[in-house]
Amino acid sequence: MFRIFRHYIPRSFILLALCEGVILWVSLVIGVTLRLGGGIGDAQLDYAPLWPKALAFTLVVMGSMTAVGLYKNNFRDGVQGLIMRAGLSMVIALVAASVVFYAFPVLTIGRGVFAVSFVIALLGIVCARMVFLHLVGKDALKRRILVLGAGRRAEQFLQLRRKSDRFGLNIIGYIHLSGEEDVVPKELVLNLDVPLLDYAQRQGVHEIVVAMEDRRRTFPIDDLLDCRMSGIDVVDAQTFFERQLGRIQIDQLNPSWFVYSDGFQHSGWQVLGKRAFDIAASLLVLLFAWPLMLGAALGILIEERGRGPIFYRQVRVGQNWRLFQVLKFRSMRVDAEKDGVARWANKNDDRVTRVGKFIRRTRIDELPQLLNVLRGDMSFVGPRPERPEFVEQFAERIPYYAERHRVKPGITGWAQVRYPYGASEKDTIEKLQYDLYYVKNYSLFLDMLILLQTAEVVVWGEGVR
Repeated sequence: MFRIFRHYIPRSFILLALCEGVILWVSLVIGVTLRLGGGIGDAQLDYAPLWPKALAFTLVVMGSMTAVGLYKNNFRDGVQGLIMRAGLSMVIALVAASVVFYAFPVLTIGRGVFAVSFVIALLGIVCARMVFLHLVGKDALKRRILVLGAGRRAEQFLQLRRKSDRFGLNIIGYIHLSGEEDVVPKELVLNLDVPLLDYAQRQGVHEIVVAMEDRRRTFPIDDLLDCRMSGIDVVDAQTFFERQLGRIQIDQLNPSWFVYSDGFQHSGWQVLGKRAFDIAASLLVLLFAWPLMLGAALGILIEERGRGPIFYRQVRVGQNWRLFQVLKFRSMRVDAEKDGVARWANKNDDRVTRVGKFIRRTRIDELPQLLNVLRGDMSFVGPRPERPEFVEQFAERIPYYAERHRVKPGITGWAQVRYPYGASEKDTIEKLQYDLYYVKNYSLFLDMLILLQTAEVVVWGEGVR
């Protein structure tokens, strides 16, 4: 995988994005040629100023494709879902391009050229994706992984059951280590009678993942050194899961990992850049979302016949455990917690009003939090803020839960786009692993990627309660 601003992206998706970028660029050129007639050398086809239009067209469409989840390595909708999402991305791109053309008239493309280019682009992208889906399933193109260990830590690799979790890799076996009890199924355990390097080279291994229970005993440092010096990558299990799943496995964590690992760099320039991004993004969203916010407020007033508040204020825990009041549109009855006991929202919760169901499903209820962002209580992207009652419970029972409060909470976050709504302690642990990944690796690049993927969550209604 490539690592861009500390965020891991599969090599195959980088190549796919480059290929589709070329397809989109060429589609606009072909659209101009077919619509206006003549050849590329004709005077009426002024290609000198065409390149910024082609670049804008390419970026808008690729941004729309990211927003509908076409660049997620856990995409698993199949061919039908691919075609549907590709078509939807073109509709979103049409709206986004109209906004871009209005803001920057110099980039305007004629309606006829626009339509022809979109049709060609859609056909080209669907064909490219079909080829991509066919090729990524080939074992010859997958990274061959050998796991060193067959105990409890190695057992976690068996959790990679979904095809999307095993994207781009093929685990060929688990090596038994003396003094370690095997937990992995016997048919997957390897008892080597040759040096580790010989076996790895014979099997075409690209990477060895160290998943030992206790490295203080029988750690094969010489064998691993031979493999590493012979060009075979050697990583620990924590790094593997961080790279493959985009999360930090808390059951493999220890305090020394936080001390010696890279990341967790919050320099002054990063903080300043993130704050500038938060303000710009919030004002931009407010510029386009204020009609929705006005409609939501009117809807709440009408349904409740003017009784009860429009907004819902609740104390949450922010950066460095500072308390603040989060602002949302009220989506539940006024007496939702009349007994004073804090509760999670459940699926088909009867406390949610009719207007509340709609604004929760479309995430409109979250829009007032833009004011929290402008005030500095929250960031646009970050771990979701929790109530103090829940934070106290989780901090006592879940290791490293408090570390998610090292950054400002956000309206959306890495956990929100990677994991559905959680309403249990088990879900909280799963989300914490994604939050720790964000705290460790956050950058403006990752923030922008999360914002684009948040659009998919809103469009497809994922994780709504």
